[in-house]
Amino acid sequence: MNTASAPEATGADFPRARETLKALYGYVRPHRWAVALGLLLALVGAAGGLLQPLATKELVDRLSSGGTIADILLAMTVLVLLSTVAEAFGAYALERTAESVVLAARRSLIGRLLRLRLAEVDRMQPGDLMSRVSSDTTLLRAVSTQAVVNAATGAVTLVAAVVVMAFLDAVLLGVTLGVVAVVGAGVALVMPKIGQATERSQAAVGEMSTGLERVFGAFRTVKASGAEERETARVEAAARRAWRHGVRGAKWEAVVGTADNLAVQLAFLAVLAVGGARVASGEIPVSTLIAFLLYLFYLMEPVYRLIEAVSSYQEGAAAISRITEVDVLPAEPSVAHGPVRPEDWAVVQYPASVRFEDVSFRYAPGLPYIIRQVDFEVPGTGMTAFVGPSGAGKSTLFTLIERFHEATGGRVLVDGKDVREWPLPELRSVIGYVEQDAPVLAGTLRENLVFAAPGATDDDIRAVLARTRLDTLVERLPHGLDTLVGHRGSKLSGGERQRVAIARALLRRPR
Repeated sequence: MNTASAPEATGADFPRARETLKALYGYVRPHRWAVALGLLLALVGAAGGLLQPLATKELVDRLSSGGTIADILLAMTVLVLLSTVAEAFGAYALERTAESVVLAARRSLIGRLLRLRLAEVDRMQPGDLMSRVSSDTTLLRAVSTQAVVNAATGAVTLVAAVVVMAFLDAVLLGVTLGVVAVVGAGVALVMPKIGQATERSQAAVGEMSTGLERVFGAFRTVKASGAEERETARVEAAARRAWRHGVRGAKWEAVVGTADNLAVQLAFLAVLAVGGARVASGEIPVSTLIAFLLYLFYLMEPVYRLIEAVSSYQEGAAAISRITEVDVLPAEPSVAHGPVRPEDWAVVQYPASVRFEDVSFRYAPGLPYIIRQVDFEVPGTGMTAFVGPSGAGKSTLFTLIERFHEATGGRVLVDGKDVREWPLPELRSVIGYVEQDAPVLAGTLRENLVFAAPGATDDDIRAVLARTRLDTLVERLPHGLDTLVGHRGSKLSGGERQRVAIARALLRRPR
């Protein structure tokens, strides 16, 4: 996916922002009470910090008047301990909730990906789809909880601090807000750049995953062709793009991360100058200036929380955008009750017939037809073969029967019933399908054999092994059926992989 020409933020981004917030709320909603608890504890912790400057002012006033300060010191100590404990429990609650949000997002995304239409999977890169499950969902961790809580606590404590500062001295508050507004305007200009850099970086990570998946999917071919260096350069190019966009995002995050400190430092100098003049003129006591300066430094925390919340949102929005792209891809209906077993069929166990009526198919409008107005009937008994040159459409016929693709025109019937009227699990359960490349999945030989028939017994397996002449292979393997076959069956020969695929189809006892 090339994102080098990603558009800058414009007014057209507002509908996208609404969709992002809607999707974010969908992830957070099941955990809203845990987030609310974390927010409450964070506010309790923030309240402790908010009261400390006032306690300091009271302490200075008592020292000036010669009063006792023991009770003030005790109160301040208790306040610090309580706020620290509250913040610790709040942080744990939020981190736990964030992990739950990521888990829910991954479960939903995995379920959706495995139900995608075959045409969509063929169109997209598997590595890019995998990166959405792994790296993109990770970015939800911060935006789903910390960003929400940071925004809320930052806003509440900032308003509370401003109110108290206004009560202490409105003139000094005006000076402070003027400086903060100038720095805040600069931050607002930088924030969209973080989101753009993050989205481009995540897209590059997807390209890198795609490149690696491409290489490992044909590892022997890569080595036999002496293409290691070329493929390494291809994957490294994607890695460099991810690094470049990541560094660009880090640069803007560094600018934003220092903005709150810059604002407070500039405001401190301005308040110190104006406040010192007001103390010298007798307009305010020195304890007020000290308390105001403490509140000024206290502002760093809520301002930092707000900036961090917006920064996390920019990163999370890029991830949510990529995740929600999968949600709109055409998918097959979910299987609510698991695979259909032969013993569960509500039909008579006679061989199934197939009929094509004026069937045409092409992969997309504007592309040439693979098959056009095909008519034929295959009886339920006997053997029928399709013979023709490569590319004539033989494999396409079977993808239409399985409903991996939908016919562009005409009807495909199994037992006289249009395949579009069959429930997908039931339709596919009556068909034994062996692909040309006979794929074998990583795992044990037993797991591959029972992949389509998880309820098969040992007697069923032995009968199929004898029928496909795999029994001698099992006797040679060090752990028999429980021997690992390697990635894509790399520890088996080509002929053995074909027989495993045939045995897997037979073990399902298709009609």
